[in-house]
Amino acid sequence: QSANPEVAKYTESETHFSSDTDFEDIEGKNQKQGKGKTCKKGKKGPAEKGKSGNGGGKPGGPNRMNGHHQQNGVENMMLFEVVKMGKSAMQSVVDDWIESYKHDRDTALLDLINFFIQCSGCKGVVTAEMFRHMQNSEIIRKMTEEFDEDSGDYPLTMAGPQWKKFKSSFCEFIGVLVRQCQYSIIYDEYMMDTVISLLTGLSDSQVRAFRHTSTLAAMKLMTALVNVALNLSINMDNTQRQYEAERNKIIGKRANDRLELLLQKRKELQENQDEIENMMNAIFKGVFVHRYRDAIAEIRAICIEEIGIWMKMYSDAFLNDSYLKYVGWTMHDKQGEVRLKCLTALQGLYYNKELNSKLELFTSRFKDRIVSMTLDKEYDVAVQAIKLLTLVLQSSEEVLTAEDCENVYHLVYSAHRPVAVAAGEFLYKKLFSRRDPEDDGILKRRGRQSPNANLVKTLVFFFLESELHEHAAYLVDSMWDCATDLLKDWECMNSLLLEEPLNGEEPLTDRQESALIEIMLCTIRQAAECHPPVGRGTGKRVLTAKEKKTQLDDRTKITELFAVALPQLLAKYSVDAEKVTNLLQLPQYFDLEIYTTGRLEKHLDALLRQIRDIVEKHTDIDVLEACSKTYHALCNEEFTIFNRVDIARSQLIDELADKFNRLLEDFLQEGEEPDEDDAYQVLSTLKRITAFHNAHDLSRWDLFGCNYKLLKTGIENGDMPEQIVIHALQCTHYVILWQLAKVTESSSTKEDLLRLKKQMRVFCQICQHYLTNVNTAVKEQAFTILCDVLMIFSHQIMTGGRDMLEPLVYTPDSSLQSELLSFILDHVFIDQDDDNNSADGQQDDEASKIEALHKRRNLLAAFCKLIVYTVVEMNTAADIFKQYMKYYNDYGDIIKETMSKTRQIDKIQCAKTLILSLQQLFNEMIQENGYNFDRSSPTFSGIKELARRFALTFGLDQLKTREAIAMLHKDGIEFAFKEPNPQGESHPPLNLAFLDILSEFSSKLLRQDKRTVYVYLEKFMTFQMSLRREDVWLPLMSYRNSLLAGGDDDTMSVISGISSRGSTVRNKKTKPATGKRKVPEVVSLTEESSSSDSMWLNREQTMHTPVMMQTPQLTSTIMREPKRLRPEESYMGVYPMQPEHHQAPLDYNTQVTWMLAQRQQEEAARQQQERAAMNYVKLRTNLQHAIRRGTSLMEDDEEPIVEDVMMSSEGRIEDLNEGMDFDTMDIDLPPSKNRRERTELKPDFFDPASIMDESVG
Repeated sequence: QSANPEVAKYTESETHFSSDTDFEDIEGKNQKQGKGKTCKKGKKGPAEKGKSGNGGGKPGGPNRMNGHHQQNGVENMMLFEVVKMGKSAMQSVVDDWIESYKHDRDTALLDLINFFIQCSGCKGVVTAEMFRHMQNSEIIRKMTEEFDEDSGDYPLTMAGPQWKKFKSSFCEFIGVLVRQCQYSIIYDEYMMDTVISLLTGLSDSQVRAFRHTSTLAAMKLMTALVNVALNLSINMDNTQRQYEAERNKIIGKRANDRLELLLQKRKELQENQDEIENMMNAIFKGVFVHRYRDAIAEIRAICIEEIGIWMKMYSDAFLNDSYLKYVGWTMHDKQGEVRLKCLTALQGLYYNKELNSKLELFTSRFKDRIVSMTLDKEYDVAVQAIKLLTLVLQSSEEVLTAEDCENVYHLVYSAHRPVAVAAGEFLYKKLFSRRDPEDDGILKRRGRQSPNANLVKTLVFFFLESELHEHAAYLVDSMWDCATDLLKDWECMNSLLLEEPLNGEEPLTDRQESALIEIMLCTIRQAAECHPPVGRGTGKRVLTAKEKKTQLDDRTKITELFAVALPQLLAKYSVDAEKVTNLLQLPQYFDLEIYTTGRLEKHLDALLRQIRDIVEKHTDIDVLEACSKTYHALCNEEFTIFNRVDIARSQLIDELADKFNRLLEDFLQEGEEPDEDDAYQVLSTLKRITAFHNAHDLSRWDLFGCNYKLLKTGIENGDMPEQIVIHALQCTHYVILWQLAKVTESSSTKEDLLRLKKQMRVFCQICQHYLTNVNTAVKEQAFTILCDVLMIFSHQIMTGGRDMLEPLVYTPDSSLQSELLSFILDHVFIDQDDDNNSADGQQDDEASKIEALHKRRNLLAAFCKLIVYTVVEMNTAADIFKQYMKYYNDYGDIIKETMSKTRQIDKIQCAKTLILSLQQLFNEMIQENGYNFDRSSPTFSGIKELARRFALTFGLDQLKTREAIAMLHKDGIEFAFKEPNPQGESHPPLNLAFLDILSEFSSKLLRQDKRTVYVYLEKFMTFQMSLRREDVWLPLMSYRNSLLAGGDDDTMSVISGISSRGSTVRNKKTKPATGKRKVPEVVSLTEESSSSDSMWLNREQTMHTPVMMQTPQLTSTIMREPKRLRPEESYMGVYPMQPEHHQAPLDYNTQVTWMLAQRQQEEAARQQQERAAMNYVKLRTNLQHAIRRGTSLMEDDEEPIVEDVMMSSEGRIEDLNEGMDFDTMDIDLPPSKNRRERTELKPDFFDPASIMDESVG
């Protein structure tokens, strides 16, 4: 772990520090010719520090240095403590240290060395004796041995506000130290040599804390030196200019003394610069070159962040391909934080346009990588990649190809807002920020002639070409921050729609007008609501005072403009459903008070007339609902326009209701066949009424009666058009809901409740009838409404202190539950190709398939909600759960969530439902294939796989699911033995193969519960069954083994000697496991009994098939020590039901008493046998231990190996799993080659793959 050879001898060679320098010039090819070595006489390299005397005198001698440790380390801790507190001005702290250094430099340096050691979290202290007589590598090894290995934390990684500030204080200290020492001390050939040598050695340590802290210190030291070098360069230039100016004077006026002084000054500056260059070379080669590819991401990030600062600060020296390549390579890093540092470093360079010429080669080489990073899995990285490309675009538009730009354009539709906003800014800079010179003369023009007109058209063209027409809101939101003036130019958009095109101007096409209206609506919504669209952002945030004022101003501007323009727009596009639907949403964002204050009532009347005309013209549901919502927005009692709008609405509803009643009377006349025209008139009127009933309370028009008559006639005759039935059902549903809202909000009478209850029950019966309709759309509507009504009128209706609504609670009977379930099975769990219900016989293209799947998912979710809220019986979920595997891709998330919710409600009932679903699948397989099926068939394997998936859903906490799993096994055992074989007991029960499925749940049983379940299984078995070895009995054998093997793993390991760590002697020395929940007392009883049962279990294990022994039916200590048995710990209590065959029923206490008696009779005979067995086991185990120790195998009771930090590559798991807690000290174990060998074997080629290998430490 000694310092790098280049570092140890950095004073013996010199590399010229210029813009074409590569710090990896190990061969010294760039050394100045003719200057010789830089080391002056008597100057020592960093590796030789401490071997000299006191370097010019050490007042106080050794006693002075040792005095630190005689004062309990108070002085030694001072520097670290002051920096940690961060309260004092760093300038004074550094000045105090400098004074100490001038007084006694070895003592001061010792303080500085211990400061770096303590900042690494090491408890060790470097003594004066160590400082004088030990090499750095020896000191570091000594400090490693004294490192606190109990915790992996150290100051740079510790949590808390104090430690968060520590890093900045630490970095500030180093910067101030170099700044204060830059004129003399750093050139004394001692202080910087010592510090650089120490940091280089620490940065090569295997201890992560040393490596991390010293790398940060070295990089900050380098940054400070770069700043010093920059100042020296400026001073040299100034001195050179002064020298040239003086020399160019005529001889009479030339001051030779001044020339000589300037020459001397330039020489000193040159020597200082050479010194600084050597120091920087040492740090770069000794630390950066190796640590920029460290195994720890934080260390790599530090290196990249600092090299970015160097290139930006001192571009003449650093901004060239020799240094840029490190940033380019590291852009392929596996950790997002490192890639992020690369991008931010490059942003600082591309921001300065003067540096663009030096970045050309880098840009051409790594541009594709930057473009690909816009799709980075880390959103922060993607954002910075897009911002970097925006800077590249500003520096030179020719660099990015059209394909590169398109890769960024589509990100404006990203769901992640920061990515979308960054892409929006890129899009704006590329397409919208340029302005033609002639536009300058029309800046003050407005409307269609404004400069924004062409930009609005460009936005429309881009939106249409992107072919994501449903996402205008996301496009607007992406550009909202950077193109606010453009997006809020509603006057321009309005004039483009209403005014005639100018001479020579192409008018907007119909498609472009639709897109412009949609974009205009989205901009108005964004301005009025001040929050992103759904899917972007975490919800509504609190607006600042400035944002609130902007919001109010925008709403005022919107209202004043569109209160006048909207009637004109509606009149122009009244027949276009899509345009009208969007335009009708504008009043939702109006400030309605302006209609009164701005004397705009005549425009309000015009708007109401246009809406009425649209209602009469259109039957499209979207248009009618938009009209309904507009009336709802305008009918606000807070504003004076309410009466005016309410009268218009009431007149419209009166006409619709009268027309509907009149048409319905004619339509339902007996003896007459309704013609298509009458049906169309009824349907169109019903659509309008239904759309308005959605947002308005139409109770006073008593629509329940006429809709009930219509639906009842449809049931009786069976020839009602499907659309009429669908809308009649929907309208009646709204009637019920409005009635419920009325009785809930106001003090309702008992008659109101009874009337609502009657209407609701009658309506549910009608919906149940329509569940069997021949038309699928009708059935889907009836099902959806039924699920909603049952959910609303369930027992949940009384929550929140609404007990008066108890008469309205409605619980579906078994027939209704059955019909709902049948609908789900028939219409949801179907193959995609079987669903031929696409509207108007469309081809089943991809979009229609997705829409059909979405509809089926909604249907399933509606029914599962009834299960979760216990509206229907939980066992109905069995038919849903059994489809889990078959339809996993389509409905897996819904079914899994339903399982989770039902388990929270009732664990045992959920388990019974799961086993019931497996039984149903098993029965279906029997009906299909008969009892002689092949257990290796795909069907049976599928059921077993489903059981395995079910078992996984129970999680890892076996105590929580203990009762449920036991009940599951009980039901499964009963089912397996339920049907005896007609051929007699010599043949297996018909369902015996089900035990093979049941064995998938055995691993979820606690050890003591396995024994209990085993007892329950044996009650169903006869002695003959246990002797059978034919293949047909294999399910029974495997199930018995699954109950025995898992319960006795510890016993078997002791008896057979399989486990190399299984002896009780070794277990006493083994560190106990932490973080595991204690199992109840039964577990300890079972462990104690493991040896007592060993002989029988060993024999049982060696047999090919288990044979039922008459006497030792149970091997559990529970039976042998009844005084320690507690009922709550043995879940025999979950087996209240007895088997129907094979033996007389016994209650639990009788079973236990009988088994105890059997156990006590043989106890005496077995005690002696057990003691002999245990003695044999102990003897054998001790012998095995002796053998193992002789073969030098690592064992738990041996001393932990901490001194060998090069154990094996497995130790790198710590780095690969950062953030996990380990008991051992935090050591990064590199590959077998040391750093020096790696440098020789692995040169730095211009290939990112060669340096991103994780194996490089």
